[in-house]
Amino acid sequence: MTLNPFKGLDNPKTVCAWGLYDLANQSFTLLINTLLFSIYFKEVVVGDDAKGDALWGLTFSGSMLLVVVASPLLGAVADCRGWRKNFLVWTGVGCCLLTMSFGLITPGAVALAMLLYIPANFLYQIGENFLASFLPSVSTPRTIGRVSATGWAMGYVGALLLLMFTIAGMLAFGLKDPEHWRPFFVFAGIWFAINMVPAVLALKEPRPEQSHGATTLVGEAFVRMRDTVRSASHYRQLVRFLTAFFIYGMGVQVIIAFASIIANDFGFGSTKLVLYVLQLTVTAGIAAIGTAKFQDRIGAKPTVLVYLGIWSLSALGLLIMSLVPDCPEWPFWVVGNGIGFGIGGIGTASRSIVGRFAPAHKTGEFFGLWGMVYKLAAVVGVASFSQVKAWIGMPTSLGLLLGFFALGFVLMLRVNEMDGYKAARRASRAVRFTSDADRNAS
Repeated sequence: MTLNPFKGLDNPKTVCAWGLYDLANQSFTLLINTLLFSIYFKEVVVGDDAKGDALWGLTFSGSMLLVVVASPLLGAVADCRGWRKNFLVWTGVGCCLLTMSFGLITPGAVALAMLLYIPANFLYQIGENFLASFLPSVSTPRTIGRVSATGWAMGYVGALLLLMFTIAGMLAFGLKDPEHWRPFFVFAGIWFAINMVPAVLALKEPRPEQSHGATTLVGEAFVRMRDTVRSASHYRQLVRFLTAFFIYGMGVQVIIAFASIIANDFGFGSTKLVLYVLQLTVTAGIAAIGTAKFQDRIGAKPTVLVYLGIWSLSALGLLIMSLVPDCPEWPFWVVGNGIGFGIGGIGTASRSIVGRFAPAHKTGEFFGLWGMVYKLAAVVGVASFSQVKAWIGMPTSLGLLLGFFALGFVLMLRVNEMDGYKAARRASRAVRFTSDADRNAS
């Protein structure tokens, strides 16, 4: 048994460089979206709990809506012109610069905060799409699940390092209070910029795809989306999975956007909040590593169902605690382990299902569709959760969160993993047979 996650891979250096981009952009995922900036925005910039919840939810989901709208066009440009790597690099550079500029956001500067955050999150999310598009080219059908989980685990390594640096900064420089957190935003941008360099140097541009015949890039984007949706509709199990994924993806996106705010509402401030997220990150990393070991043995669907069960129990625990007056602190730490395991395992297991259900010649298309469904889940899920929390109350919003995971679990039961895998293999064989016949005829 070896602890080297790259042993046995054909291209370990390339996989490592690809995974380091996950480690790099973890500074935006963790310090900006999940841990610090959401609380800074709510408590320091807005300065009002209900209004802060509502504005943060709309700001986050609004930026994600832009991603949903722009993804097809940018994907078409990248595929046709061979610019995937260029877009990955420049979205990363732009996100780094905007993140460092968060240090200019002062109390009350709500408009400036929104004007800087929306394009920063837009660039980060678009970059995530292009990073995922490299997965088929840095792996093989045999290793796609392992490589996916390895990149996920490297992201959590980055998260652990970032949390240690953050808590050290809070203690050493007296930066515990949210109004003093602006140096962390500058640090997040610098971290991203430095650690994305290996991917910039090592990743090779995949071969451009053939144009669909449209005369403009906008037309090409619509033709590609139409063809992708039509193609996906022929794969019943993929459609069933994406439906379930949209529902439980809303819950995952809510946790990403509101984890720190929820913890803060339960009384966790500054240092204790960082320690809480550190616990979540450790359990998430364990889940990501464990998923790489066992999901190919038990199947991707059972893996997703296990994690959805954990998510549902965790959301139920949060709901119960919100209804108990003077609830003790220890149950929240226990529930945090469930949230961590859910975050660490559900993403890589879901990504693996798409890889299993996608024919070799449509991998890029189906991963693009999967990414759009996930971004759309953020728009609907975060917007609905934030407004319910702001204007009705936390218990009702946590009941909504529980509903996302419970309904997702029920819908996943309808997915037949073996049928989906066989449909993808049949389609791949049909394309190979047609290609061989064309070559023989010529």
